[in-house]
Amino acid sequence: MKIGFIGLGNMGAPMALNLLKAGHAVNVFDLSAQVVQALVDAGAKAAGSPKAAVTDVECVITMLPAAAHVRSVLSADDGVFAGIAKGVTIIDSSTIDPASVKAFAELAVQHGNTFVDAPVSGGTGGAAAGTLTFMVGGSADAYEQVKPVLSAMGKNIVHCGDTGTGQVAKICNNLVLGITMAGVAEAMSLGEALGIDSKVLGGIINTSTGRCWSSDTYNPMPGVIETAPSTRGYTGGFGTDLMLKDLGLATDAAKFARQPVYLGALAQQLYQTMSTKGAGRLDFSAVIKLYRKDGKDGKDGKDGKDGKDGDAS
Repeated sequence: MKIGFIGLGNMGAPMALNLLKAGHAVNVFDLSAQVVQALVDAGAKAAGSPKAAVTDVECVITMLPAAAHVRSVLSADDGVFAGIAKGVTIIDSSTIDPASVKAFAELAVQHGNTFVDAPVSGGTGGAAAGTLTFMVGGSADAYEQVKPVLSAMGKNIVHCGDTGTGQVAKICNNLVLGITMAGVAEAMSLGEALGIDSKVLGGIINTSTGRCWSSDTYNPMPGVIETAPSTRGYTGGFGTDLMLKDLGLATDAAKFARQPVYLGALAQQLYQTMSTKGAGRLDFSAVIKLYRKDGKDGKDGKDGKDGKDGDAS
């Protein structure tokens, strides 16, 4: 297929690369010339604008930081709606609020297009390996239409229901992720303060009832999981500010539903504190910095780098 891909951050770039590996022709657009060039070197075609990226394609995928970016990419004078042909499906894999998804879907219908929300879970490792989970919101027909494309980037393609339900699943998942990461950070820091070797404690947790993704794959204590961002100075993962954004989406949705999220609100404050301290660009597992007493965690809060899009969860 001919696919337009917009947003090449830590998640978007490997996703687009997997589309190329699957044999698709991919037009790419991003504000970073460096990441665009990397995809061009892999076989993609560079586009000078979102409009150019979606001209003469059969499918469009967007992977952006927030709803405001999606709105701009869709509706700007050189945006998607200015260049897309009628009947072409737009897949948005950003993590945004369900209300915005429904508004974008209505705009798409007005332009003769279908809009599907398909946020992802699986982290940067899953994006690179092509093993992501896609949570798809849209009609049954739309789901069947996009499933082959998504299957080139993920192994679990789940139809969640009508438009917007993919985002409901995603914000609930990231609510759990933010809470569990804070819990693992708290426990690992307590163990360190009490004198147990962090690798020993991590191994016990990961074979016991405390096991979770935040511990066995993304452990926040440096050196416990060699492939985790904590071992490389909390760089190259899912930024603290992005987790803060997602927890904000969850708490806002909870207000709308009149549903309490006690732990989610507390976790949001923890990540807000990290952001205020200047650590918003570090991977969200750096929340352990709030707990550790000796500062043996590598780089300070201003040295990390996060992706412009995507998700670790």
